[in-house]
Amino acid sequence: MIYRATGEKDVALKVLYCGICHSDVHLINNDWGLSYYPLVPGHEIVCEVNEVGRKVEKFGVGDKVGDYDGTITYGGYSDILVVNEHFVVHIPEKLTLDAAAPLLCAGITVYSPLRYFELDKPGFYLGVVGLGGLGHMAVKCAKVMGAKVTVISTSPHKKKEAMENLGADSFLVSYEQDQLEAARGSMDGIINTISAQHSLLPLIRVLKSHGKLIMFGGTVKPLELPIIPFLHM
Repeated sequence: MIYRATGEKDVALKVLYCGICHSDVHLINNDWGLSYYPLVPGHEIVCEVNEVGRKVEKFGVGDKVGDYDGTITYGGYSDILVVNEHFVVHIPEKLTLDAAAPLLCAGITVYSPLRYFELDKPGFYLGVVGLGGLGHMAVKCAKVMGAKVTVISTSPHKKKEAMENLGADSFLVSYEQDQLEAARGSMDGIINTISAQHSLLPLIRVLKSHGKLIMFGGTVKPLELPIIPFLHM
């Protein structure tokens, strides 16, 4: 891959770490019909600044930074990147660099909508569907914000991890109808991280009236959205 010369507002970066996200697999396979080739995947990128353009103000050589360039073919599974400084952020010194990489996708992906949709209020009841990369971060962010967090999963063995390691307040097995029925109308919002085909109806039923269902999973096939349950919320 040949990168452009470092422009006046660009920073040249040496890639140190890059996380692996399932969306990279979707892009490699063009599952979403959005890919352009040649394609270099990787968007959870932690780097060291090697060079800065003459008008760059925020960064200097040697800085440890995170990057998301927004350019489809220039990903982190490479040795170097050249990007506009607008897409670069400083990594705090107290944060280890390898641990910082997933925050540039899973972290901001769940943090931003919790803020935007005002689900960051202490005491709010929040459901997190799925306990993969996004689900882990959703639980941790929501707990810091003061939410009461319920993990909803098809995997009963994840209950210990959810409650003891991540601090979730409760755990529901999604195929146990009695558990979902007991939680009907109890949640202010749901963060749904599932990327596989699944029914939305059980999730809609556990929401309060005017509750918010936030979808993150990049399902390849369309999901059915029943309308009648909304009329009874």
